[in-house]
Amino acid sequence: MTKKALLGLAVALLIPLVSYFILQYFSNKAVDMPRHYLLDTVITRVEKGKEISDSIWHKTANIRLRNQLGDSVGLYDIKGKIIVADLFFTRCGSICPKLTANMSRLQQSFIKGGDTRKKIDTSIVQFLSFSIDPDRDSVPVLKEYADRHGVNHDNWWMLTGNRDSIYKFVFEELRIDKFSEEPISPDFVHTSRYVLLDKEYRVRGWYNGLDTVALSKLAKDIGLLMLEKDRTKKSAVFTEIAGLSWLWLIAVVAIVFFLLFLRAKNKPAA
Repeated sequence: MTKKALLGLAVALLIPLVSYFILQYFSNKAVDMPRHYLLDTVITRVEKGKEISDSIWHKTANIRLRNQLGDSVGLYDIKGKIIVADLFFTRCGSICPKLTANMSRLQQSFIKGGDTRKKIDTSIVQFLSFSIDPDRDSVPVLKEYADRHGVNHDNWWMLTGNRDSIYKFVFEELRIDKFSEEPISPDFVHTSRYVLLDKEYRVRGWYNGLDTVALSKLAKDIGLLMLEKDRTKKSAVFTEIAGLSWLWLIAVVAIVFFLLFLRAKNKPAA
């Protein structure tokens, strides 16, 4: 077999091989993102003569309350973070202590570098615990409860305020009653659910805060939502493909050699 034939064969094998590695790269990166849950409406628009339907997912409304440090804080004060919320009250002797303990473990999992001597990474996730007995759970009561349970105040707010405002938020914004396994009373909303919100304050999941499997999935989903790209920004796929410079270089070189081979093969003999 001539050198030209060998070169042609090598190029012919190299191109599908490069294509395989590109496809394999993106197949391995394919993930099952947490779904959206609360659909507000569907709007239809015309683009290039075609009708396109867009789902408008419910954006949780803002609420302003006081945390265990006495600060006035609002949901929309939290920027660019994933939010995990639950419901509790300090006098609870059933599920609340366990929910708080599990939330604390989840918070500790975000220690920078896994070193317990380092600080919590507060840039990723914010934890919110809404008191469902705010008339009794004053700021000093919440502070004592938080300290007793080892709560890190940097990115975990235990919240109290107007009872009607909290209950309206829980039922109309988080809609906790729709996905709770326990019966929910409008007079005393007690549940083991954790609620996951994305950076746009949209509900992306409910999790049983007493179940280790559910907690593992919650931790994974927090990471996935942190990687979720803003649709208003440049395509993530385009950015990643552009970043695979070494694969593109191999592909370009292979194509150039292949074209040179064809040119040499078809060139008339002198």
